[in-house]
Amino acid sequence: MVRETIAFVNQKGGVGKTTTAVSLAAALGRRGERVLLIDLDAQANATSAAGVADVPGPSIYEALMLEVEAKDCVVRVEDEQFDLLPATRELSGAEVELAPAMAREQRLKNLIEPLADDYDWIFIDCPPSLGVLTVNALTAATSVVIPVQCEYLPMEGLASLMETLALVRNNLNPRLRTLGLVLTMLDRRTRLAREVAADVMTHFPRQTFTTVIPRAVSIAEAPSHGQSIFRYSPGSRAATAYRRLAVELTERVEVSA
Repeated sequence: MVRETIAFVNQKGGVGKTTTAVSLAAALGRRGERVLLIDLDAQANATSAAGVADVPGPSIYEALMLEVEAKDCVVRVEDEQFDLLPATRELSGAEVELAPAMAREQRLKNLIEPLADDYDWIFIDCPPSLGVLTVNALTAATSVVIPVQCEYLPMEGLASLMETLALVRNNLNPRLRTLGLVLTMLDRRTRLAREVAADVMTHFPRQTFTTVIPRAVSIAEAPSHGQSIFRYSPGSRAATAYRRLAVELTERVEVSA
């Protein structure tokens, strides 16, 4: 039975959301955990970052349109030791196509429920918006992880996201909880990065993960090679940080279980 279904969400793009989802999937996969990563973003960055350049069969789009079952879309990523439910550019039309559908917010939840016995973890990489696809992810998830980039003042965006989470909790998914905020791309040499990190920790002291992901060239380069940080640069500071984050994530889930 799946231990936790986690949506990685932030309506701001470029905050390290996909990198965090892929890295944690690979970190836990390397520990022998059964992990499914769902790419719910039409940009398909998680799919390409996992090394799947050409999706061999149906994708999450066909599953959402009820053309196939979710299990028929799953791709095994042997090099990273996790399973992937990939995305393609066709997913960009899903927001419009799902708009008139009955119970559209429940579509993803219903799709992945039959997979619950096959995995320990299900991760959902959300698009950088708060549209129908993200609401689907929040309805299907048991918790959220929010990556926050340490290079801009994120408080206003975080407040908006927290309001959306509260609405989903009240109307669609009462079990949804915020597992934590992850500070990403921290360059301690810059004053702004330090101030943003301090600001987030001040406003969300209990929810912010202790592990901070540093700004590193290797993190930016790894996805372009279709590799996780653990394949591309296993001895790097970034890889060490994501290993620590995987341990902290597991501990938080166990404590709150």
